[in-house]
Amino acid sequence: MTRNITLPALAALALAGSPAHAGDPAAGKEKSMVCAACHGPDGNSPSPEFPRLGGQYEDYLYQALLDYKTGRRKNPIMAAQVENLSPADLGDLAAYFAAQTGLYQKR
Repeated sequence: MTRNITLPALAALALAGSPAHAGDPAAGKEKSMVCAACHGPDGNSPSPEFPRLGGQYEDYLYQALLDYKTGRRKNPIMAAQVENLSPADLGDLAAYFAAQTGLYQKR
């Protein structure tokens, strides 16, 4: 049995694989100054109390920031930090921290 795939279904599949939030690392660096207080200037916090962001996958960082903004992740400090950021801002921050050297090296 063959199934017809509709145009909306194809469009959804195409968009699912594309980085709709792909950010600008240079813009993210400018926006990351407030982040440096806890996470370090390059996302590699010297303190074990704060997560290391440097070198994490961009899509993971974007989703984490979005989850703090929408309340899916519960942290009052992070929620306050991201509440006024746009999706483009989140993408820029994610791109900047993903471009840094971190604990994990991408292959």
